[in-house]
Amino acid sequence: MKSSDLFARAKALMPGGVSSPVRAIKPYPFYVERAAGSHLATVDGAALIDCCLGYGPLILGHAHPAVREAIERQLEKGWLYGTPSPLEIDLAEIITGDHPGIDMVRFVSSGSEATMAAIRLARGYTGKQDIIKVEGGFHGAHDAVLVKAGSGATTLGVPDSAGVLADLVAHTRQVPYNDPEALEALLSGNDDVAAFILEPIMGNIGPVLPDDGYLADVREITAAHGVLLILDEVITGYRVGIGGAEVLYGVKPDLATFGKIIGGGLPIGAFGGRRDIMELVAPSGPVYQAGTFSGNPASLAAGSAALRHLHEHPEIYRRLDDATRAIEEVAVDARRGSFVRMGSVFKHFFRDAPPHNYREVKECDTEAFSRFWKAMLDAGIFLPPSQFETNFLSAAHTEADIEQIADAYGSCLFA
Repeated sequence: MKSSDLFARAKALMPGGVSSPVRAIKPYPFYVERAAGSHLATVDGAALIDCCLGYGPLILGHAHPAVREAIERQLEKGWLYGTPSPLEIDLAEIITGDHPGIDMVRFVSSGSEATMAAIRLARGYTGKQDIIKVEGGFHGAHDAVLVKAGSGATTLGVPDSAGVLADLVAHTRQVPYNDPEALEALLSGNDDVAAFILEPIMGNIGPVLPDDGYLADVREITAAHGVLLILDEVITGYRVGIGGAEVLYGVKPDLATFGKIIGGGLPIGAFGGRRDIMELVAPSGPVYQAGTFSGNPASLAAGSAALRHLHEHPEIYRRLDDATRAIEEVAVDARRGSFVRMGSVFKHFFRDAPPHNYREVKECDTEAFSRFWKAMLDAGIFLPPSQFETNFLSAAHTEADIEQIADAYGSCLFA
C-alpha cells in the first residue's frame, strides 16, 4: 500500500493522521518500511539518505549491530520488570562519569518528562515559583514550557497551546538567547525565580550556537542570584561529544536533562545534577516523581551499548565534524543564505547571516526553505521538513553518502 493510501486511513484514526505534528508533511508524509545504516526505505520504493535520524537519537545510524544485539539479548531476558535492574546502575555510572556536574540521575521515559521533573525539582529545592526559559527554546510539550516565543523579557508568558492555563505559564518568564544582559535585568527585578532552563545549543529552531562567553556568563549570573541552571541536553547530550555541551563549553550546571542518544534509539529520558539537589527526589526526599516505564530494561540496554561504542570509538566525532564541514563548503559556495554547523549537527538558514536568537531565525524565508526541502527529497536526501529543525549525521553515513548530500546541496541551492 502506498503512502497516500496509508495517510488516508490514518487521518480517520489519528489527529492529523500522525503521532507528532512535525511529521505532517504536505500533501502527505512518506511511510517508512525499514531502515538500516544511513538509509530509509519507504513503502513507495524510494531509498533515502537520512539526515533526520529520528530527530537526533541515532548517532550510530539505524539498526546499528552493537545496539541491535544488546536489545536482542535483553528481549530474551524480558523487557519490563517493575523492579530495579543492574542495567540502570550501569548507564547511570556512564552518564555521571562523563559529566562533572552530574552526581546522581533519575531515569524517565522521555526528554519532556525529564525537563518537567527537573523544573519541579528546582522549585522544590529553592522554594521559589518562577522559571525562565529562552525565547524559542523547546523543552517538551508540558504546560510550564509551552509559552509563545517572542514575548518581551519582563512580560508574562502567553500560552502557546489551547488547554494551557494562563495562570500556570504566568510563572514562566522569557529572555532572548545570547543576551546575558536581559537575563541579568530580569533576575535583578525578580527574587522568586527557581531556575533558568536553556538548550546550550538551540536545537529546535536551529542549530543556533552560543556566542563566545555566553554560557559562562549565564552560569555566573544565575549563581549570583541563587537561581539553578538547568542545561537541557536532550539534543546535545553525546551529540556534540562525550560529556555534551557541559564539557564542550566548560559550563557546570546545577541540573541537566537528557534523552535521545542515551537510549540508543529507544524511548528514554533522564535528569540529574548535584547530589544535594537530587536527594530531594522521592523516595529519598519530598519532590515526587514516578513512572511505570522509568528505567525500562530494553532502553537501558540499547543506551548503554550506544554510549560504550562512542567511548570505544571517539574518532566518530572527528569524522562527523569533517563530514559537516564538507557539506558546508558546498553550501557556502552557493552564496544563498547561511550555513551553521557544530560537529554532526547542521542547518542551512535562508537568511543572509547566521541567526543568534529566535527572533532572527523567524526572519528566514520559509517558502524558499520549503522549495529547497522538496528538491532535496527529490534528490534522495531526507532532511527534517522545517526551517526550524536541526539536521543530523551519523557514524553510518559513508563518504559516498556525504558526497551525495553535498552534491544535492550544491544543485538544490544553486537552482
